[in-house]
Amino acid sequence: MRGEDEMGIFDGLLGNSRELNAEDVEQDMDRLLTMGEQVEKAYRITRDLIIFTNKRLILVDKEGMTAKKIEYLSIPYKNITRFSIEAEGHFDLDAELLIWILGEEAPIQKQFGRSVDIYELQSVLAYYVLK
Repeated sequence: MRGEDEMGIFDGLLGNSRELNAEDVEQDMDRLLTMGEQVEKAYRITRDLIIFTNKRLILVDKEGMTAKKIEYLSIPYKNITRFSIEAEGHFDLDAELLIWILGEEAPIQKQFGRSVDIYELQSVLAYYVLK
């Protein structure tokens, strides 16, 4: 049986990502969330996380092999100026999400494997950005 860290590295090499249980992520991120904030959807991408709450988008970037340093990037939905998805083609195993933030020229890019429904992820983002 492999540990979660080993599985994360293995999944990352294969380009895998997966949806996580929102309630579990909410418990893990309790100190980061504000009053009344709830995790709606969460995805693991290798060791990193992309979390959709009812108030903002949170990107969790675990840096280095030991992940001793973790960056939490909080993006209010009102600051997302546009976004796009690139869905898998016949020979492409991945899907890609691009998010442009107000005041930033380059988009944030996230790659997802086949196990994540990129259309559902886009729908969640659209719901909050277009409110």
